[in-house]
Amino acid sequence: MAINVPPPKYAVVVNALQERIEDGTYPPGTAIPSETQLTAEFDTSRPTVVRALGILQQDGWIESQQGKGRYVKGRPPTASGQHTPDRTRQLIDQGEDGTVTLLRVGAILPPNRAATALDLEPDTPVIVRRRLVTAEVGACELTAVYIPVELAAGTDLSRREPLPDGVLKHLTSRKAVTVDHATERISARLPTDEEAELLGITSHDAVLTLLVTVYDRTGTPLLAIDSIIPANRQEIESTFPLR
Repeated sequence: MAINVPPPKYAVVVNALQERIEDGTYPPGTAIPSETQLTAEFDTSRPTVVRALGILQQDGWIESQQGKGRYVKGRPPTASGQHTPDRTRQLIDQGEDGTVTLLRVGAILPPNRAATALDLEPDTPVIVRRRLVTAEVGACELTAVYIPVELAAGTDLSRREPLPDGVLKHLTSRKAVTVDHATERISARLPTDEEAELLGITSHDAVLTLLVTVYDRTGTPLLAIDSIIPANRQEIESTFPLR
């Protein structure tokens, strides 16, 4: 039986207030309801409300005016003014279609790189979906998607069946999570023997590694995507604003 794990109470408060700021219910300059009012509305404790408001203030959604309360600043520039590189967006939205072969699906202990990205202890199990992507030139990408087990509960992420719409879209359609931003780390190294065999390259051919971590509005990691790309088969090109 699938077990649905509800989001933490503070995350519910954060998401609700952010949605109200974004849709204009609380325009810039508007006073946020008091801690007492929010405690009653969300049927939670005052420390939970204080934690949620602290996250909103830290991220630039609201500000505190001494003796007056908290007021809306608006959606932070860092939340809306940045452009997601095309390659990163493609990696995040990758559907499991005919070009994708599922190599492994199930619960594992994550490698240190993934555990760190997800802010998990190394002995905390995750669901992995390891995939090989092919194109006309042959194998062009080896990707592993890591999702916390608790978050994957109640979804098809642990089933060895393709997800045509992609992991992230499937996750957000099944769980009460709201995607906010992602980080990307790019590095280069030599492949392991297994990686070289799967990608059809030699152990002396360099690969690029892209580690993308997707977060919700509270800054909690939802999933990590670790992609390995033969450097001689792909170029990474991005367009982004300078103002």
